[in-house]
Amino acid sequence: MRAVVIPRFGGPEVLRLQAVPDPVPSPREIVVRVRASGVNRADLLQRRGLYPPPPGVTEVPGLEFAGVVEERGREAGRWQPGDRVMGIVAGGGYAERVTVDEGVALAIPAGMDPVAAGAIPEIYITAWDAVFRQAGLRAGETLLIHAVGSGVGTAALQLARRAGARTIGTSRTGWKLERAREMGLNVALAGDGDWDAAVREATGGRGADVILDLVGGPYLARNQAAIANGGRHVVVGVPGGSGAEIDLRRLMASRARIMGTVLRARSTGEKRDLSRAFGASALPGFVDGALAPAIDCIVPASRASEAHRRMEANENFGKIVLTW
Repeated sequence: MRAVVIPRFGGPEVLRLQAVPDPVPSPREIVVRVRASGVNRADLLQRRGLYPPPPGVTEVPGLEFAGVVEERGREAGRWQPGDRVMGIVAGGGYAERVTVDEGVALAIPAGMDPVAAGAIPEIYITAWDAVFRQAGLRAGETLLIHAVGSGVGTAALQLARRAGARTIGTSRTGWKLERAREMGLNVALAGDGDWDAAVREATGGRGADVILDLVGGPYLARNQAAIANGGRHVVVGVPGGSGAEIDLRRLMASRARIMGTVLRARSTGEKRDLSRAFGASALPGFVDGALAPAIDCIVPASRASEAHRRMEANENFGKIVLTW
């Protein structure tokens, strides 16, 4: 099969499309003929040698896929060849075929093109898990989304609106804030402005009940200024840097919580549970129209370098998808 590989660490130009051995399923895995692979910032880090795959996982990049079941392991019985599925993987998504535990795979929503489905798993599962499962966002609360124009940011915006929460988003790019407004963002704030004070003002002095942080260290102090009493701050990405100082007295006074999360390193059992819960809670939203992935562009896998350049330059709004 063909796969996008990283023969050496470096810029987008190092990516190569070449033949690699077909994957062999373990007893409880299925083999999926991939139609679409989502591009994520983790892929950019892996390409630069900063985010290696977990031990035992293929070095082919890619954390999500959508396609059709081609074969299955001897103990796998949940899916049949020809079934349309999507899901998260710890690696190998940038390939014509991928293996995944049958319990981690999800059915592609009825009527959805598999290319669009390739933009769902990583960002929506990440956002749903962080915002609802871990931070417990409830109807009527306020969610502050940093980097609201990113893939996870746009997913969180839609999920929060569907749940009846109010949304505030930040971005350093004006046109991305406008696009987010068109998607229903309640309050749009410039990421290079005094957004912490603006969050307080927009919430009548209360602050944000939940903060979805896709920026990292540079925003930590102002996140503490913007969080509500009893608020929950979830760190999902740190492109701005991983180090910062925190005022622990302020944290104590607000009785706030800070937590961090990643999907890639979780066990197969955890991913099964998460996929099952996400499927029951969120997948109906893709059928009734409440949820729809914001796709920036669709690029053939042979042009993966272009996709990485676009994301690295922060030119995308929503997801970039590779097709096979």
